[in-house]
Amino acid sequence: MSIVESSRRIHRGGSNEGNLSIRGQKDRMGFLKKVVFLDRDGTINRDSADYIKSRAEFDFLPGSVEAIRNLTANGFTSIVITNQSALARKFISSAELDAMHAMMCRTVASGGGKISDIFCCPHMPDEGCECRKPAPGLIHQARQKYNIEIADSIMVGDSAKDIACGRNAGCGKTVLVKSGLDPDVAKKLNKKQISADFVAGNLLKAAEWIITSITLVIFQF
Repeated sequence: MSIVESSRRIHRGGSNEGNLSIRGQKDRMGFLKKVVFLDRDGTINRDSADYIKSRAEFDFLPGSVEAIRNLTANGFTSIVITNQSALARKFISSAELDAMHAMMCRTVASGGGKISDIFCCPHMPDEGCECRKPAPGLIHQARQKYNIEIADSIMVGDSAKDIACGRNAGCGKTVLVKSGLDPDVAKKLNKKQISADFVAGNLLKAAEWIITSITLVIFQF
């Protein structure tokens, strides 16, 4: 599979049965509401300056499985949005990345949560693609696939790129988690003159804020 083909593919866990079905909350116009976009490395699992190259190197951050369980239990749809240039660098194969994501989704499911889909950019930073964060391409792909009401969605991540991606895509809220590798995220955001709506120590605290503070109007048929 070429890198271009890989960028168009949805890397998802737990199933090879075609498109996933999301039965989230929709308004009377059919827009999917209460969607949380989650970064992966540094948000769900521990990040590494050497990249996450295998399932053996994938280590869930404390509280992240519980966080996704809590979001699921409160009617939120969790979708992972992740840059994975390790594919272009040939540090990891598409098959191993898919296996890693399958493992991630199974672990989350065993903890009572659900990752509904995973959108992945495999390109190098200098390729100028439309899907690598902070570009909003991955979120746009998710919106098109699931008819998501982006203005009511939330982007959660540990980097300035994540927050900028959420802003560029038009997400209603963005949440910065301080569980990544970069100690200068706040400075980078200030330089870009953007800010997160909330800063949390980790994904669990971010989920608590989302659940208790984000009020979305859901129209029932």
